Amino acid sequence: QVQLVESGGGLVQPGGSLRLSCVASGSRRRDNVMGWYRQAPGKERELVASIISGGNTNYADSVKGRFTISRDSTKNTVYLIMNSLKPEDTAVYYCHTAIWGINYWGQGTQVTVSS
Repeated sequence: QVQLVESGGGLVQPGGSLRLSCVASGSRRRDNVMGWYRQAPGKERELVASIISGGNTNYADSVKGRFTISRDSTKNTVYLIMNSLKPEDTAVYYCHTAIWGINYWGQGTQVTVSS
């Protein structure tokens, strides 16, 4: 059973930074896509960033230049470094992967950007 466990959320002031981590277990696959989604209250879940095993990345326009996704395949861990955070980044952030066409999600970690 694939499990994704996120950590690193919290409360931060506008302009601040946070680093989210997601550890995957239960699969030997290392070439699957991994990514981060977020869902704000009253809004649909949206893709924030994703990365594949070759290192190619994809970002939502709203976070380009501020967020960086990276991956340590030896630890089966994906990171999201978030800089210059804005109040509109406030959401629950979910780690995601897809293996053999099956989607897996973490439990989510709250990120709140507020003064």
